[in-house]
Amino acid sequence: MTSAWLLPEHIADVLPSQARRIEELRRDLLDMARSYGCELVMPPLLEHLESLLSGTGRELDLKTFKLVDQLSGRSLGLRADTTPQVARIDAHLLNRAGVTRLCYCGPVVHTRPSGIQSTREPLQFGVEIYGHAGLEADLEVQELALDALKRAGLTGVVMDMGDARLVRGVLGDLQLPSALLADLVTALAAKDAGQLALLSADLPGAAKQGLQALLTLYGGAEVLASARECLPKNAVISAALDDLQWLFNHLGQTQAEARLGFDLADLSGYAYYSGVRFALYAEGSSDAVLRGGRYDEVGAVFGRRRPAVGFSLDLKSLVALTPETPLRAAVRAPWGEDSGLRSAVRRLRELGETVVCVLPGHEHEGDEFDCDRELARVGDQWVVRAL
Repeated sequence: MTSAWLLPEHIADVLPSQARRIEELRRDLLDMARSYGCELVMPPLLEHLESLLSGTGRELDLKTFKLVDQLSGRSLGLRADTTPQVARIDAHLLNRAGVTRLCYCGPVVHTRPSGIQSTREPLQFGVEIYGHAGLEADLEVQELALDALKRAGLTGVVMDMGDARLVRGVLGDLQLPSALLADLVTALAAKDAGQLALLSADLPGAAKQGLQALLTLYGGAEVLASARECLPKNAVISAALDDLQWLFNHLGQTQAEARLGFDLADLSGYAYYSGVRFALYAEGSSDAVLRGGRYDEVGAVFGRRRPAVGFSLDLKSLVALTPETPLRAAVRAPWGEDSGLRSAVRRLRELGETVVCVLPGHEHEGDEFDCDRELARVGDQWVVRAL
């Protein structure tokens, strides 16, 4: 018999120390997004299934928990990603003609973990910019993403950039079965040369050579020059490489602390992205901490094919990589019925201080606060003094 207090696999409680750090970082990141002009939205945790899995959301089908609405009898889903919901908000609820900058932070739920140590209940923070097709929006999102990791205190940050158009440019007019295309993208992302050769054996020579070339195109600034030499010469590939060069040049001027590079075979989320995509890595993590890019088709299913670019990250995973933060300074106060004491405690709290009242019999217990001062009676006054 399973114990009542045991949680499902890859689901965990967040205890005070970690919860404090997550909440502090959540507030910092939302404030930072607001400084860029982003407006906060809070989509619901569950929606009608056809809405959650529409358009690009179909890729989330296997990740989505499904249930039946007891009120309507319709199928509902717990969101596995917030971006389709934000696209719906932009398309139908806001319906603005110009640029819209939105941010969000809330839980998503996955049927399966993405890795051995991963949670099935990430706390997803993200930013989306709708309504501008130019690279200026891509640059703004990338700078915001780098600033987010900087705000979190992460070191050794590396940004790898790529572009979903490169594979399309390599394949040209070939109409491949969706299953074969998905397998090719998986082999590229895994840098599995053998599997890629096997899957592309029946493709025309130029496409086969282009796919193999993508496997070698990762590293620093030299990658783009190499790509122009070894990839097919066509307008789609040229445009993608030009865009990557533009972003690289501009980021290099303002983001000196990050190492910028390229991985043209990393096509994670290929079906989702329509142009430039990027991933951020940091010291202590073997997987990407943050992913983002351009996904201009995300709103099409909702009736508005608006330019869109953004990123998302899991705050729980991010906090696990951040340095320890000091406990919040607090004032320790005795418990008592004295009206002067109670008024002094209320006044300090109104001024923004944390006041921890020590309940009778618990004078020597520790807590989540660093009580560096105490509220003590001096004469007929209650005053704060250092411990």
